[in-house]
Amino acid sequence: MSPEFITLFMFATMMVLLLTGQRVFGVIGFVGAAAALWLWGQGASELPFNASFQVLNWYPLITVPFFVFMGYMLSESGVASDLYRMFHVWFGPVRGGLALGTIGLMVVISCMNGLSVAGMAIGATVALPELLRRGYDKTMVTGVIQAGSSLGILIPPSVVLVLYAMIARQPVLQLWLAGVIPGLMMAAIFATYIFVRCRLQPEIGPALPEAERAQITWAEKISLLREGLLPVGVFGTMMGLFLTGVTSLVESAAVGALLATIAAFVTGRLTWKVMEDTTRNTLAISCMFLWIILAALCFSAVYDGLGAVRALETLLLNIWDLGPWSILILMLLSFIVMGMFLDDTAMLVIVAPLYIPLVRELGFDAIWFGILYTITCQIAYITPPFGYNLFLMRAMAPPEIGLMDIYRSIIPFVLMMILSIIILMIFPEIVLWLPNLYTGR
Repeated sequence: MSPEFITLFMFATMMVLLLTGQRVFGVIGFVGAAAALWLWGQGASELPFNASFQVLNWYPLITVPFFVFMGYMLSESGVASDLYRMFHVWFGPVRGGLALGTIGLMVVISCMNGLSVAGMAIGATVALPELLRRGYDKTMVTGVIQAGSSLGILIPPSVVLVLYAMIARQPVLQLWLAGVIPGLMMAAIFATYIFVRCRLQPEIGPALPEAERAQITWAEKISLLREGLLPVGVFGTMMGLFLTGVTSLVESAAVGALLATIAAFVTGRLTWKVMEDTTRNTLAISCMFLWIILAALCFSAVYDGLGAVRALETLLLNIWDLGPWSILILMLLSFIVMGMFLDDTAMLVIVAPLYIPLVRELGFDAIWFGILYTITCQIAYITPPFGYNLFLMRAMAPPEIGLMDIYRSIIPFVLMMILSIIILMIFPEIVLWLPNLYTGR
């Protein structure tokens, strides 16, 4: 039986099982283990156990629960909400200023959590009602919150990039550094769009009334600035200790979790409920993440044993005679199509064993490709019918925002994300400059 047929059979089986509503890690792990047992007999059942030992020996994985804990602690305690009040006051006098402040809020939340969930929760519950009350266009601000929260999977400490690093066998730190400039670039593109559109259409993003601005004293502004910068200080201290070599990656993650807890305590918001909710959420996310990695490694081992990667290279390079850039574009398009139906981790686990070796064979940088993949995940987060952020926004949005408003809101931001991918493909040094600077290359 040819590797091509077995690969197609495994993919078809996996897609059918996913349509039944089973958990992603269970489906992928079952298909991988069952295929190994079917192909190579009883001894192949050791593949999942060998995968678990690979995970236990990969120490950067310990950072995941610490970073998730840090983000949830700052979010659940309300410390992160102070950021929005700071942006609300400082950006209010500008047309579209509150929407610009929301983008700034999302960037900072991304730096604290590494996931899009926390940014969506804070944006939909804190920022959105205030924006609507101030007369902002509901379609525009809904898109701002959805697109802004998706930055959490690109700006460090991105949990998605940790998963990519595990599967692609790339340094986590270099991937995080590679995501910094593209993440800030996308935030700047979003902000430019908001600023220009609100200048052209002042009614969709009015500035704070002058009478209200006059009531806010400079002492209040400075006080809000101090409170809002507290979570920024937590992240800055953690990353500063790491980049200067004082702490290792794992130690920095632990420092971040500790500082977030201290920040909640100092502000008087560290309650038993906050601690319980934070711990429960951290445990749920971390366990899900670990199971997905175990399933991915088992699935990858079967691909390696089959020689499916070599078969794909032969198909694309020799039989279809495609060039490297054509193959790369097909890969990214496949991510966008799959992202309409699968989440980011499922996409990565399913195709990474095939794509990543092919990326290296084509002469592309695996870290650069990881950033392109992550941006396609961002597109998937806000693209119907599966987009996570669409579902979250529908669940948390007030009644006056309908489903069609949510769908229309993401159109300009999807176009801006595609523009970002094109820019990074034309100028890969935007991605690689910071990692190369850190490593001295």
